[in-house]
Amino acid sequence: MAIEVARRLGTEIVSCDSRQFYHELDIGVARPSAEELASVPHHFIAHRSVTNPYNAYMFEQEALARLEVLFAEHEEVVAVGGSGLYVDALCQGIVRLPDPSPELRQRLARQIREEGLEPLREQLRALDPVYYEAVDRQNPMRLQRALETILTAGCPYSELLKQERTPRPFRIMKIGLQTEREILRNRIALRTDRMMRDGLLEEVMSVLHLRQLNTLNTVGYKELFAYMDNRCSLDDAVNNIKLDTWHYAKKQITWLKRYPEIIWTDNHDVRQAMQHVERGLEQTNAPRRP
Repeated sequence: MAIEVARRLGTEIVSCDSRQFYHELDIGVARPSAEELASVPHHFIAHRSVTNPYNAYMFEQEALARLEVLFAEHEEVVAVGGSGLYVDALCQGIVRLPDPSPELRQRLARQIREEGLEPLREQLRALDPVYYEAVDRQNPMRLQRALETILTAGCPYSELLKQERTPRPFRIMKIGLQTEREILRNRIALRTDRMMRDGLLEEVMSVLHLRQLNTLNTVGYKELFAYMDNRCSLDDAVNNIKLDTWHYAKKQITWLKRYPEIIWTDNHDVRQAMQHVERGLEQTNAPRRP
């Protein structure tokens, strides 16, 4: 959909997918094909190595700089993704949070390994009950990051997130693609099977020596790492990829529903999507809008 909209607008695409940034990851992150990449210019696809740390704040700075260049040549730019935090980074900005000391980070990581998540959940609930209710309490990275920030800054994480963000010098139109959930779940299963046929297992094996990197703690890779550790069969690993992808898709839908301004459209109906875009362009005189 993004490619077709960009093609009709005669513009380019900025990717907000936090895993398609890395050139070592291809099949497992559903990177656009060579033909798709050639059909419309893309930015932030396979431009880094997994060994080169990257975060949403860094993406925000680089993406805004790239938009300045793109808006010199195009009235509109299409952003697509992907990863809700990175969409927010582009559209509204990321709050700059204090960096914890290596000692604190190591202590919390060790606590997770040795005691599990429950002690961190209880600590977070005591220190920041507001964020505790909002966070994915099954996600060790989110729990650890919140506690790192609270203990470093000396105030609740939820309060830091309320900081003012830099207004964007362009108008933003958000279009969400929707489909029936059972159809979506079946498509996830079919896509996973296709990825396996295309060589996902071999791709995961090629980055096995880098598995300690947080970037590879992601759907499609961690399940096959478990298979390589003899913790499950290959069939079980593939089924776990399908299930974990489905859970992630539901989280994406929930994240998108946070945007009251989003316009929902059928995920196959390019004509309908273009009608929304054209109406939006008619409603503003602002020359710049991704």
